[in-house]
Amino acid sequence: MGLGKPVRRVLLSVVGGALVVVGVVLLVLPGPGLLLVLAGLLVLASEFPALQRFVDPVRTRAMKAAEESVSSPLRIAGSVLAGLALLAAGIVWGTVRSLPLSGWSTGTSLILSSLILFALLIWSYRRVRAKRGTSGEHGGKA
Repeated sequence: MGLGKPVRRVLLSVVGGALVVVGVVLLVLPGPGLLLVLAGLLVLASEFPALQRFVDPVRTRAMKAAEESVSSPLRIAGSVLAGLALLAAGIVWGTVRSLPLSGWSTGTSLILSSLILFALLIWSYRRVRAKRGTSGEHGGKA
């Protein structure tokens, strides 16, 4: 059982690193990619305490970005269109062999990115809607 802790550390490092990388890639899209960066950072900070100092600033920015990503119907539509474009690109890259880096490994990663984008978008929308409902109950602006 001596391999347990090193294996766990490597596994969490790979998962956390992958979340951060995918999150950074999603930052160029209109969706809430910073939330994925935060998730990766939280995973990494659980094994590397020195990274904990970056969690709160990233959390603050991620929550603000999540709220902004669903602040208007136009932004929501842009996020949905970006997700659909990623999904379509994944299908195309998986089926059209003449494209560079074609194949299902590339196609699957694009499809997975679209699913992550949709999941984060839904989470952000629900969070903002719940926050508005709570502030509306206390007499604040909705």
